[in-house]
Amino acid sequence: MTQTPTSRKLTIVLSQMTQRVGDLAANADAMRRVRERHSDADLILYPELQLIGYPPEDLVLKPALADRAAAMLAELAVQTGDGGPAMLVGSVERDAAGKLYNIVALLDEGRVVAVRRKHELPNYGTFDEKRVFAPGPLPDVVPWRGVKLGLPICEDGWFPAVCAHLAHQGADLLISVNGSPYEIDKDDRRLAQVFAARVAETQLPLIFLNRVGGQDELVFDGCSFVLNGDGAAAHRLTDWEEEERVTHWSRGADGRWACEAGVIAGWDDHPADIYQAMVLSLRDYVTRNGFPGVVLGLSGGIDSAICAAIAADALGPDKVWCVMLPSRFTSQASLDDAQGCAEMIGCRLDTISIVPAVEAFDTMLAGSFADRDVDTTEENVQSRIRGVTLMALSNKFGPMLLTTGNKSEMSVGYATIYGDMAGGYNPLKDAYKTTVFAVARWRNAHVPRLSLNPVAPVMPDRIITKPPSAELRPDQKDEDSLPPYADLDRMLHMLVEEEASVDDVVARYGFDRDAVARIERLLAIAEYKRRQAPPGVKLSTRNFGRDRRYPITHGFRTA
Repeated sequence: MTQTPTSRKLTIVLSQMTQRVGDLAANADAMRRVRERHSDADLILYPELQLIGYPPEDLVLKPALADRAAAMLAELAVQTGDGGPAMLVGSVERDAAGKLYNIVALLDEGRVVAVRRKHELPNYGTFDEKRVFAPGPLPDVVPWRGVKLGLPICEDGWFPAVCAHLAHQGADLLISVNGSPYEIDKDDRRLAQVFAARVAETQLPLIFLNRVGGQDELVFDGCSFVLNGDGAAAHRLTDWEEEERVTHWSRGADGRWACEAGVIAGWDDHPADIYQAMVLSLRDYVTRNGFPGVVLGLSGGIDSAICAAIAADALGPDKVWCVMLPSRFTSQASLDDAQGCAEMIGCRLDTISIVPAVEAFDTMLAGSFADRDVDTTEENVQSRIRGVTLMALSNKFGPMLLTTGNKSEMSVGYATIYGDMAGGYNPLKDAYKTTVFAVARWRNAHVPRLSLNPVAPVMPDRIITKPPSAELRPDQKDEDSLPPYADLDRMLHMLVEEEASVDDVVARYGFDRDAVARIERLLAIAEYKRRQAPPGVKLSTRNFGRDRRYPITHGFRTA
């Protein structure tokens, strides 16, 4: 219903929704359907760049995309001429000079009422918006139906300047639309630190709207909220799920707007949130890229077991094809554990021995390898045979091949390029081994929300408790060549997430300096492998790929 300028009440709908980058027609249709469901509201809010999808990366540089976005935005504006709710839509705008801007557009009464351009462009970690967008000026307030709206776009709210400017201009309400990807603990940081600070500084109520869903390496967790001017939370939307939250606002006798108290949703804590991130990112990556399911090697170890569980939760067990690829070094315990895991998950398990292929390679290479001792070369041949076999199944039948290496292994190069690194996506890419253990223990005791395979446990306990091993030689254990994972992960967290020196690590934990220096060296020389690794969901502040961008060729060490 259209409010008069003297109205003292507003109904604002927060549409916490998913998107697909570049699928403008589907994104626009989804926004229209939300508006139809809430035809009695005054204003519908949508996440940052919802029309074109976020992050668009270099796709936004195609002139045709900006042209189509402008045309579709105009179509959406025309539809608001029916007297129904206004729409606040995130999109892209190209000016006469060809510069591109990340914008929000207020659509009402059949037209584009106002456009505001994003001022603060993030250019760190996973973000490089300055690569494709130009910064807008400090945005002015938007007068609308008797209310002065301040419209900071995502990063505009992470620093004081934009919100302070809007408050100085007399804003009544701050509306921050976001494309804020998940990181561990980021939900609390957004609410309790960043946006609570903007409210404290301005004394203005604030709406924080985020999206949900996966986009390549990123996954968006939702966790939208409303804060009143006194800092109290009036609403918290759920995490990981689409939700349309109706909020009711009124202007008090003092002229200040406030939101009526609503549902305060609980948000997942660790490791549940980590697991949900893995599930949602994999689900959207597989389905949006048109794969009928996934295939993976199930070794009887914890990494492949938890990946199979994640895939079944994401896609359903009928879309998960596990393959055991035993060699002469594979133990009966591993065969039994793989069988037990597949049965508990309820997915298909085939067994294909790699022994004939290994023997064929041994024969083929015997002359070339004459007078050379057996070493890791022969171990890597086994891994590459497995990779070729799994890729053949993927090519023949269509499922995407999952890789299952964790961040600890990827950090130090404890993976075989063109072997167990071969595949299309890795749910564990940003999870250290200690995190994998924590997630596996949690999943064995819990069924995650939105699971398409609501069973527990999902793997035999022995998979979690036995010493990790690649089983590429007799009696092999990971700790034969690496420190215990509890120690290794502490070293790596400091070296990767904190960019610490060897001496920093030694000072904090008291580890042997030579041992830490060795890990730093392994981290450096494995960069060429990581550059060729498949994508995987970002969980930390420094994932390999989007966040941490190191040269392959360099000579710097701290020890």
